[in-house]
Amino acid sequence: MTAQQQQHPPPGPDSTLNPVEARALIFPLYEGRLLRSGEPMADHAEGLAQIVRSVREAPDLLAAAYLFGAHEVLRDADEWVRGRAGATVAVLVSDLRQLRQLSESLRSRAVGADDARRREPQAEALRRMLLAMVNDPRVVVLRLASRLQTMRFLAEQPSFALRATEGDSAVALWATAGSIARETATLLVPLANRLGIWQLKWELEDLALRLLEPQTYDQIARQLEQTREQRDRTVQQAADRLRRILAEAGVQAEVSGRPKHIASIHQKMIAKRLSIEQVHDLLALRVIVEQIAGCYEVLSVVHSNWSPIETEYDDYIARPKRNGYQSLHAVVQDADGRPIEIQIRTRQMHQNAELGVAAHWRYKEGRRDAAAEYDERIGWLRRLFDWNLDAEAGDQPGGQAAAQRIYALTPQGRAVELPPGATPIDFAYHVHTELGHRCRGARVDGALVALNTRLRTGQTVEVIAARSGGPSRDWLNPELGFLASARSRTKVRQWFNAVEHEQSVAAGREVVARELQRLGRTSVGLEDLAQRLGFASVDDLFLAVSREELGSRSIEQALSGTAPAQEAAEVVPALRPPKPTQGRVLVVGVDSLMTSLAPCCHPIPPDVIIGFVTRGRGVSVHRAECPNARSLAKRTPERVIDVTWGAGGDGYPTEVFVLAQDRPGLLRDISEVFAREKLNVLGVNTLSHDGEARMQFTVQVPDAATTRRTLVQIGEVKGVVVARRR
Repeated sequence: MTAQQQQHPPPGPDSTLNPVEARALIFPLYEGRLLRSGEPMADHAEGLAQIVRSVREAPDLLAAAYLFGAHEVLRDADEWVRGRAGATVAVLVSDLRQLRQLSESLRSRAVGADDARRREPQAEALRRMLLAMVNDPRVVVLRLASRLQTMRFLAEQPSFALRATEGDSAVALWATAGSIARETATLLVPLANRLGIWQLKWELEDLALRLLEPQTYDQIARQLEQTREQRDRTVQQAADRLRRILAEAGVQAEVSGRPKHIASIHQKMIAKRLSIEQVHDLLALRVIVEQIAGCYEVLSVVHSNWSPIETEYDDYIARPKRNGYQSLHAVVQDADGRPIEIQIRTRQMHQNAELGVAAHWRYKEGRRDAAAEYDERIGWLRRLFDWNLDAEAGDQPGGQAAAQRIYALTPQGRAVELPPGATPIDFAYHVHTELGHRCRGARVDGALVALNTRLRTGQTVEVIAARSGGPSRDWLNPELGFLASARSRTKVRQWFNAVEHEQSVAAGREVVARELQRLGRTSVGLEDLAQRLGFASVDDLFLAVSREELGSRSIEQALSGTAPAQEAAEVVPALRPPKPTQGRVLVVGVDSLMTSLAPCCHPIPPDVIIGFVTRGRGVSVHRAECPNARSLAKRTPERVIDVTWGAGGDGYPTEVFVLAQDRPGLLRDISEVFAREKLNVLGVNTLSHDGEARMQFTVQVPDAATTRRTLVQIGEVKGVVVARRR
């Protein structure tokens, strides 16, 4: 413990410090210490507190502002601050330190050097990450104020004013200022914009432009006829005059005004390709009334007392913008000929524009796809800053929802958004599918961890990948906790499905090759054979053979080029005798004709179906995409007949294929799914090999929707990798 600490013993765990006491306690510890920007810590704390005071007089925020650097000068800072200033201030100081460390880490990895297409999505992910990292959302005010103080300090340095580049220290400081300014413009200005902390947002934006594009900033500043202070006075005078005129006319309204800041002028000039003389909202007033009729009454008063610019009028009340924004926009000239934009809206329109679906930041930034929980948190934060800055952070309605997302960083500083409980494998799959397949290990914040370790927001994850290979079936076991993301599980299942597909194609190729060798027709082109049998590709032919949807007799008939009439009905493999459909299928235009469902494709409603007239078994009903159906339609089109679904009766037999990791109780768990859906199991065929179970169920189902629902439930059974209808 230092001598200074001994002079100020902890007064007790429940006591707190007022800002004056906090300043007196910490400033001796700041003496002689500099931040990485070169600014003295004491100066930064003083400036930070003044900025926070301009936003709201809140004792705990001001105390936290003075104690911002406690972790840099004290060994056990969290305990020290909690014992002297209370738990609330300790949380604010700790969260502020986290956000400052995140900024330094990102700058050291040169975040933002990607191409423009990737820069904004990354900035958005980092903004969400920033909000997710904090326990008390009011710390965002501290972070913005701290950055504003840093930007003020950098802008005042002689090396920047003179653009000096001589000396290593000047070059290093200039590089630091550039990276800080880029981060400010990319991450913090949009956040301040969304939260409605305008006085910080405008100055941050102007200072970022001043440091990044000094010539542009100076040029616009010279082109303005008045200084910022003069424009502030002009706007205030215009607002006072409008309040007086409206009061004399008996119109109740709230009037506010602001001069347009230089960065916003620059953005508008670029976006609309205007000269500064064509920017008519350098000075702007906003009028808020209670009813829509009051908007037009105010407009009449404005036009009666100022000279309107007729071409600069927009009625967004009668014709709202696509995002729902409503307001009247008019431009008038003051006595000196300066244009002043006046926006007139109701209180409800203003709330919608600021906090609702037409939020100002949405159309300013061109965003339409923010997550609902993120919007909810932003809206709550803005209400907090506007009306009740001292509210308890735990009372936030949107806080729990927003905290559901996790934001981790790649070693290069890219932010990755993940679901709660995400693991390093989830992280790998969200970075790139192939990286997920080859993931074999991970380092989190430099330390090796198990692949089922749960990640936390702000951690840096480095994936250790093999040169080749695929995922493990263990990853799909929910009890092992390797995957928390549905997206990751889908990727793993797709990999195993692709492997199974390749194996099925290889097996079918082997069967076809063996059959061609038996028939002495090895010279036959496989593409021609597939076409004869009605398949779009050779792989489709191999799949049908491996799944026993196509028999050797069909191949032999296709090669012979003839199909005797007595054998035409036998092209469909007779795995078992077809059962009468008992009126469940209706033959169009024919009454009381016996029909049967083809066992090769097991059609069920609402499958598209076609019928074939057979010898002695009435009409055989197939799915329209059935390979055998296509073959029959090509060979004997005269036997094709239109059919449609009738009453369902007791249901339709269909086959369900399941691939799973073999374990005790697997068959029981799958059977319970059929029982819950009240489906009758007609037959079961299982085969286990090397810990892998292949199961085929023949089930009576009422329709395809029930089948899909059942397959989804089977897919959620522990150990199941694939569940599909055959």
